[in-house]
Amino acid sequence: MVWWKVLLIVLAGVVALYVLARVLVVVLSPRPVGLGVTNGRLAPCPESPNCVSTWAQDEIHRMEPAPFATPAAQAHAKLLEIIHALPRTRIVTDTPTYVYAEFRTPTFYFIDDVEFVIDEEAGVIHFRSASRLGYSDLGLNRRRLEEISNQLRE
Repeated sequence: MVWWKVLLIVLAGVVALYVLARVLVVVLSPRPVGLGVTNGRLAPCPESPNCVSTWAQDEIHRMEPAPFATPAAQAHAKLLEIIHALPRTRIVTDTPTYVYAEFRTPTFYFIDDVEFVIDEEAGVIHFRSASRLGYSDLGLNRRRLEEISNQLRE
């Protein structure tokens, strides 16, 4: 057999596996139950390290909320602007005090559920970001929320 035919067969197999993996990610990761604000708070993080939250108490999951000094409506608008500018995002729920978005990872499009609560009284935006699948996200949720928090502070 000619070498280029073998190469084409191998490449077709790799592409087929990649497409199958992406389809499986979507099929195996339905939207979790329990998202949203309950008793004034977002859901706690699971024990796995692929989640961060401003309400978590432990060092692995804890992040500080993002402060804002503008009116809440302005902070909300800026938050939406930041989310829309990030790739592979989709806003699912948008109210004046709560935003829920799905973020997808670059390669296999794993879905991360990211929630924001705008607390006008405290002048902060609380958040929670958790991966739907797997155990570790290699710090992606933390890096993403640090980036968003930094942009909110500007």
